[in-house]
Amino acid sequence: MSTNLAGTASSINHKMTVVEADGNYLQPFETNDLDIYSGESYSVLLKTNQDSSQNYWISLGVRGREPQTPPALTILNYRTTSASRLPLSPPPVTPRWDDYAHSKAFSNKIKALDHKSIPKPSPTYHRRIVLLNTQNKMNGYTKWSINNVSLSLPATPYLGSIRFGLQNAFDQTKPPEGFPGHYDIMKPPVNSNTTTGNGVYMLGYYSTVDVILQNANVLKENVSEIHPWHLHGHDFWLLGYGEGKFTKSDEKKLNLKNPPYRNTAVIFPYGWTALRFVADNPGVWAFHCHIEPHLHMGMGVVFAEGVQHVAKIPKEAISCGVTGKKFMTGSHLG
Repeated sequence: MSTNLAGTASSINHKMTVVEADGNYLQPFETNDLDIYSGESYSVLLKTNQDSSQNYWISLGVRGREPQTPPALTILNYRTTSASRLPLSPPPVTPRWDDYAHSKAFSNKIKALDHKSIPKPSPTYHRRIVLLNTQNKMNGYTKWSINNVSLSLPATPYLGSIRFGLQNAFDQTKPPEGFPGHYDIMKPPVNSNTTTGNGVYMLGYYSTVDVILQNANVLKENVSEIHPWHLHGHDFWLLGYGEGKFTKSDEKKLNLKNPPYRNTAVIFPYGWTALRFVADNPGVWAFHCHIEPHLHMGMGVVFAEGVQHVAKIPKEAISCGVTGKKFMTGSHLG
């Protein structure tokens, strides 16, 4: 979504100063509008320094997909003026839905404030996982898939399955760490069919992990969509964005000086986004597109780390599937 906060017809605008994203402070910067994708949060400061005898429109419009509805409107009301008084100026116009240059310019302004409240980014990584976002078909239905695997969650909660060694509760096949180097991200997938899976990326406890989110063309020609990816249980350093297919030479473009500390990151059409995080939170964590239908259509992966360090697991957390049948009536919980 894109939020526009505008002023009068004479173009005297209310500027927003962005100071925080996903719970972490940023280097403040001014903007007339900001892109907010599903799963993201921002804090902004606003100076009410315009003509207090007037009210002002706030407009909320769709970004990333051609809108089928008009922008949502509300009013910025100065206390001395009736809230029912309509603004004299027309509502601000949302940037065109596919103006990705506008979105990228906003995203590239987001830098961490300092390292007093957040940790410094790790200078190196232990493991790099490349996740190719594609669209595929399965049994006639459109699915989203990652490295040609569409996530289908098992009935048994992962935490209990891993903690108690129940290998029949989910796919023990290691999910792919990347995709073939010859894959053309600018064209629809050659193999339009996907497979389903629910394997887990087992991460070394306290290891540093890089994730490269790689976007590509979907089943339809000349279409690649924006996706906001959200990581549970962690914040990550958002190291940067790039065009086309990520290569070794792109590493020099990564921001290790002041990358923002986020829990949600966007991938732009036909581009890549680089993340780095430390696997220091014992448990099993989802990493997925925060557009809910995309998650249910398979656009996600699962990370696990330090599961044996988890304290006693509540019964409610393993009351389904194999763990429910095996442990709910016994004394095997630990």
